[in-house]
Amino acid sequence: MKKIMNEPNQMVDQMLDGLVKAYPDQLKRLEDTTVLVRKELSPDKVGIVSGGGSGHEPAHAGYIGEGMLDAAVSGEVFTSPTPDQVFEAIKAVDQGKGVLLVIKNYTGDVMNFEMAAEMAEDEGINVEYVTVNDDVAVEDSTHTTGRRGVAGTIFVHKIAGAAAASGASLSEVKELAARVIQHTRSIGAALYPAEVPGSGNPGFELGDNEIEVGIGIHGEPGMEKTDLPSADQLSEKLLDEVMPELELKQGDEVALMVNGMGATPLMELYILNNHLHDLLTNKGITVADTKVGNFMTALEMAGASITILKLDNELKTQLQAPSKTIAFTI
Repeated sequence: MKKIMNEPNQMVDQMLDGLVKAYPDQLKRLEDTTVLVRKELSPDKVGIVSGGGSGHEPAHAGYIGEGMLDAAVSGEVFTSPTPDQVFEAIKAVDQGKGVLLVIKNYTGDVMNFEMAAEMAEDEGINVEYVTVNDDVAVEDSTHTTGRRGVAGTIFVHKIAGAAAASGASLSEVKELAARVIQHTRSIGAALYPAEVPGSGNPGFELGDNEIEVGIGIHGEPGMEKTDLPSADQLSEKLLDEVMPELELKQGDEVALMVNGMGATPLMELYILNNHLHDLLTNKGITVADTKVGNFMTALEMAGASITILKLDNELKTQLQAPSKTIAFTI
């Protein structure tokens, strides 16, 4: 597969430097690390740190900024960042009110972020963490115990970040982030698999007229292969998997995210969004907030995921609060 790159083992390092050069007023890189932080930290607030393997852009550095993350830690492609890198991020953003870590539920991420939290606590920094597990496709996977954390992580970034920006305490920010996780579910499907640069091996094989339903964001296979359906049929299938998990009923309000996996034209995402809105409206469910675009990708995987967040008044207010980042501005 053709790629715009130099050496595969230089991709993350050069990407991070390129990001900072593109947004020098918003981002800076901690020297000798894979950590990007806000150029100017807001004083007297809880710090929010997230991260994970690279290859999911704009996650996670794209969400650094006002009303969302204070730092993002990058690992190699589809590989967790090390504990010492996460520890550097925690130290950089702690301003005395503590730091919340937002972790996607993958075994390596959970282990390394928890180790970093212990290292920070040994230094007297108050650290809490939440683990996002919004993917309803599989109960366990090749990379997880329990459900995977996927695009719903962005809603956690947004709402936890808004709460922190409003002056909430660490315990209050953690409680709200945990509530977002409890009320958020996702599922995705791929038309073509992802491929790690330099590996030459896709995560799974698909026939010309097949899709994989329930894929992970590291190119993991999903729960079933099916013939390529129409966009409306795919919308219905994905929604049918998510709806029961949230026990949605007439009169509920939700936020809907239609997320591209990296190689999907916006035209196709909007087609999915069109029918998803109709389906939810016909069920008496109000879509109070809609996001369509590339938020949590898997390199050049073609396909899409849907995420639904069941809203209450507080979640809705914080979701729609101002934010200013590279990839998410309200």
